[in-house]
Amino acid sequence: MTTTRYDRRMYAVMNDRRAAAFYATKGRRRLLVGAHIVLTGVGVGAWIGTVSAAGLGPVVLVAAVLVPWVLLTGMLNGSTRGLLELRGRMLDERQLVERDRVRALAHRITLWLLVAAAGAAGGYGVVSDAPLRASVFPVLVGVLAAHWMMPLWVAGLRVQDDPADDSDDES
Repeated sequence: MTTTRYDRRMYAVMNDRRAAAFYATKGRRRLLVGAHIVLTGVGVGAWIGTVSAAGLGPVVLVAAVLVPWVLLTGMLNGSTRGLLELRGRMLDERQLVERDRVRALAHRITLWLLVAAAGAAGGYGVVSDAPLRASVFPVLVGVLAAHWMMPLWVAGLRVQDDPADDSDDES
């Protein structure tokens, strides 16, 4: 199995520990995941607004949310050491098993999100007496975004803290 220059570069980027302070603890990773979920929701809502409404407001909001969203995505990928971004040949057996577990759990969560979204869209049509198509597009875009990001969120919440450095205790 050969590794390419791209594989080696991505491995180095995903294992760069310079930003580790931002995701060193479980609490910080939870905060990152929560902030990422909020930014994803705001960005998706604003993007839906650009498609369905006139005006410059939603476009500005999408642009404003994009940079912090990208930074948080990078931090989450760094916290998992590239679990979802690296090619399989760059991961060890433990990481491959963990990636499969993360994807399976994310798939189950997304299934229930789809069930809830279908129920909500149908309920919206009944309660508001509006045609179902009025709610389908925003719901589908929202669920698609959640489906796309769910493995990263699950991986960010499941990653374990790095072991404490014992080298200071020996001196």
